[in-house]
Amino acid sequence: METKLSLQLLQAYATGLAAQSMQHKVQSKVFKSQGLTKLAEKYADHSTEEMEWVDKFIDRIIDLGGEAKVEAAPAQTIYSNPVDFIKADLEVSEREVPNLGKATLAVAQDLTTYDLLKGYYQDEEEDMYWMRSQLELIECIGLQNWLVKQL
Repeated sequence: METKLSLQLLQAYATGLAAQSMQHKVQSKVFKSQGLTKLAEKYADHSTEEMEWVDKFIDRIIDLGGEAKVEAAPAQTIYSNPVDFIKADLEVSEREVPNLGKATLAVAQDLTTYDLLKGYYQDEEEDMYWMRSQLELIECIGLQNWLVKQL
């Protein structure tokens, strides 16, 4: 039973994260086209990091005897306004990080999957804190000053 749950969760995260990685890659290109080089690099690196997690999830699925696949996921919205994107991305994180925490605890008997999801949880929590800090920074120094920092 535990293996079945691990496989279901890993498959769901692999699929969702692959879609999110593509969104971040495209967002990076949008930000680069706007001259926001640092923000573009941040999201290009983030996209790469997310695909590394997808690889780890797929490897674990194979280790558990499951079928490796990335299923179709809903289309992701692309934003031209970086603040709107950060707010939307933060909203997703604030909704999903607690769910990821519960999912991680649900597979506690499968220590390898637990450790994998725990590492992913920590990474996602760090990303959520970064987004919050960027929005707070915008409030503190103003949008124009923040945008200059992203050049």
